[in-house]
Amino acid sequence: MIVLKPKLSTYLSLGLVVLILVLGLGLILRDFTYTRSFGLWFYLLATSLLTLVLVMLLVKMMAGWRFIFAGKEHIVIKLPLRGNTKTYRVDQILAWEEETVLANKREFKQVTLVFQDHLSITASNHEHQAYAEFIAYLQKKAGKQAVKKKKS
Repeated sequence: MIVLKPKLSTYLSLGLVVLILVLGLGLILRDFTYTRSFGLWFYLLATSLLTLVLVMLLVKMMAGWRFIFAGKEHIVIKLPLRGNTKTYRVDQILAWEEETVLANKREFKQVTLVFQDHLSITASNHEHQAYAEFIAYLQKKAGKQAVKKKKS
C-alpha cells in the first residue's frame, strides 16, 4: 500500500513561520499598548496585514493536511481535520493530470485527481512523501484516465 502523507519538514518550517508571525503581531500590539512609538495608521496596517497572512498560512496548512492511501485497486483519502474518509475505486477516477514546472533549477510536480463525485485533490512532490510511487501507481492502474498533453 502506498501512503502519500505530508512531509514533516514542510509543516515544521511553515509552523516556524507562523510562530514568527504570531510573535511579531504580539510585539506590535505590546508596543501599541505601552509606548505608541508609531502612528495609529501603522498599527492598524501592520496588525491587519500580519493577521491576514497568518490566517492564509494556517488555512493552507490545514487544507493540505491529508493522507492518501493507494493500493488494491482503491484510493482512500483521509482528511483528519474534517474527520472525513472517502474511499474510491480506481475506475471512479474521471481524470488525473501531472503538471511539472521548472523554477530556480528545481522541478516542482503536482498531480490533480478528479473523481466521479467531482471531488478533486492535489498533491505535490515537495509537500508529500511517496509522490513518485503514487504517480507510478496511477500510470499503471489508471493510465487511460490521464489527461493527454497537447504538443505545441
